[in-house]
Amino acid sequence: MTDCRRESSETLRNKCAACFRQYNRMEHLVEHMKVSYHSAHEPRCGVAPPTPCRSLESLREHLIGPLPKVECARVFAARGCSICLALFDSANAVRCHRASCQFTRAAPMPRGNYGGRAVAMACKMVGGGSDGALDICARVCLIGENETVIFQTYVKPTTAVTNYRYEVTGIRPEYLRDAMPLKLVQRRIQDILCNGEPLWKIRPRSSGRAKILVGHGLDHELECLGLEYPAFMIRDTAKYPPLMKTSKLSNSLKYLTQAYLGYDIHTGIQDPYDDCVAAMRLYIRMKSQAHPRDYASGSGETQNNYPAWRQRELERMSPEELLALSGSDYYCWCLDF
Repeated sequence: MTDCRRESSETLRNKCAACFRQYNRMEHLVEHMKVSYHSAHEPRCGVAPPTPCRSLESLREHLIGPLPKVECARVFAARGCSICLALFDSANAVRCHRASCQFTRAAPMPRGNYGGRAVAMACKMVGGGSDGALDICARVCLIGENETVIFQTYVKPTTAVTNYRYEVTGIRPEYLRDAMPLKLVQRRIQDILCNGEPLWKIRPRSSGRAKILVGHGLDHELECLGLEYPAFMIRDTAKYPPLMKTSKLSNSLKYLTQAYLGYDIHTGIQDPYDDCVAAMRLYIRMKSQAHPRDYASGSGETQNNYPAWRQRELERMSPEELLALSGSDYYCWCLDF
């Protein structure tokens, strides 16, 4: 009886305090903590016990996917919001919440004050080269956090256009004939983003004047525009781990807008303003998540505090103490406050 009790106590001690996985030996739990990156920023199922998920996509699969966890799916169907994946006390609370959670397609707002630290950018490309597969930026739009247009223009191509992709872009040759030259577009965008601060002076999480750049697939768009901007100032919805399909596969902006904002885009000719608004709304929704502020060192970036030389010390710790050392392996946008 005493041996059984000791074995039960030992097994309980080898249980992960975050995901509740059981391990036979303490060193196995330590190895699990080294690679799991559990943190307060992980999406969690609200049904008890609060199971952590690697991304919002895995949480969606867990709750409302083709093969959901049966008990969680049953509770969530009655009291959960399928857009933000939050769980509420009653079905009536869900109905009241849904009105504020679901967005509608925005109409372009005139130029004006664009308060806030973030700026969203989107481009529309026409095709160049013999097969029309080369992307050439032909239209660009930037908006502020309040969805006001900051800058929007057609861009004069620097190489011959062989495919205007009219069905998607709505761009005709005459729209680009007297369009703004690329050099001037580059200067205008750089001025908006840097906001009077020299590019080389921009620092991570500083209180400077430079803007956070929001968008979807920004690496490609910046390349087509011939622009550079510090990676730590970019918030890309195509590369943000909680919004990705897998660790290496992105979701389309169309899917993310439908799933996490509750409305459709790209149903006909695509306007870069719609892309800007969708990316900005996704960014604000991710930034507004109520995560604990006392998490780890406060940076939200990789905090793997399990060095090999501490192995013996780690194996003597409790699961709760091991969890306190753990941190996310990506920068959580909730820290942009």
